Amino acid sequence: MTLMIKAMHSFIPFLASVFALQLCTTTAYAAQEQQQPATSVSMIEVKKQTIDITETLPARISSPRQAEVRPQVNGIVMKRLFKEGAFVEQGDQLFQIDPATYEASLAMAKAEVKSAEATVKSLKSKVQRYKQLVKTRNVSVQEYDDVVLELDQAVAQVAVAQTQVDIAELNLGYTKVYAPISGQIGRSLITEGALVTASQTQPLALITQLDPVNVDMQKSGFQLYEFRRQLQNNDVAVDIHYGEDYTETYPLQGKLAFFDVNIDQTTGSVALRAEVENPDSVLLPGMYVQAEVHTGKKDVFLVPQRASTRSPDGSVSVWTISNDNTVNPVTIEVGKAYKDQWIVKSGLNEGDKVVVEGTIKLSPGASVKAEPWAPNKKSQQKPAKQ
Repeated sequence: MTLMIKAMHSFIPFLASVFALQLCTTTAYAAQEQQQPATSVSMIEVKKQTIDITETLPARISSPRQAEVRPQVNGIVMKRLFKEGAFVEQGDQLFQIDPATYEASLAMAKAEVKSAEATVKSLKSKVQRYKQLVKTRNVSVQEYDDVVLELDQAVAQVAVAQTQVDIAELNLGYTKVYAPISGQIGRSLITEGALVTASQTQPLALITQLDPVNVDMQKSGFQLYEFRRQLQNNDVAVDIHYGEDYTETYPLQGKLAFFDVNIDQTTGSVALRAEVENPDSVLLPGMYVQAEVHTGKKDVFLVPQRASTRSPDGSVSVWTISNDNTVNPVTIEVGKAYKDQWIVKSGLNEGDKVVVEGTIKLSPGASVKAEPWAPNKKSQQKPAKQ
């Protein structure tokens, strides 16, 4: 018993020393933690910014006017009077069809007119004679009426013959095939010496208007109401992007010219059309492009996309700095992307400070040393194509 008491008296100082050592260590760690410097971060102050709201839509170039050059009479093509691929004006002669048959038909029709006119002249004299003879009763009234009827028929025959002349002249004129519109003419689909007919399905050539051109777009019907609301009372400008990956921007800006009032039941989309000048024929019918539709301006909150974090559930959050220079995550609702930034719908207020760089080392309640964010121009440059 005495030995046990002596052992306990010797163990108590040992426990006291261990406790004292642990207390000192904890105090040292706490002091070290309090003395840890604040994390350096870059931040922006949220402010309303006026931006140009755009909608990028897939589009295709089409010609506002395209005409098939077709023969209107039968015959052999004698000449082609244009250079393939050249620009032609409306009314330029393109082909010459053999006119010999139609010249003969015209001459025959004119002869018929002269014959009919001679008959009229003869019957007029006969009517005058019968008119005198009927008074002396040398001819009957019936005979006189028959001559008058013959004269009327002869006059009508002159009109019929003159109509045949007009038709013959028209057909003769059709042997010269003219450009129905101005535009770029393609390759000739008929060679000299070929027989063409008025009823053939193949055209002689195709003329396409290339200045201006149409930009045909499709917009989902689900987003139609908001889109049309943005377009009201606006002169809507359209930028065209073309080339590989649509990296080339067409120098001339187009205007929205047409907005269909019906939704396609098959695709669920509505058709839009813009018109753009094309003096150098850069945009060709059938070309696929991207149309950037400028629907108007709007005051919004913007945060750089690099400042945000997207959770597995799809929510987006940013780190905000309080007045005591501590940070906490805030969930925000974002809309469409504007360049390299998000349009913020809710979750932030005017004057809020959002951390852009240095978010990796942050934890809720951590102290930070904030400085204004200066975008690195080099990091914003697009990578060169390989």
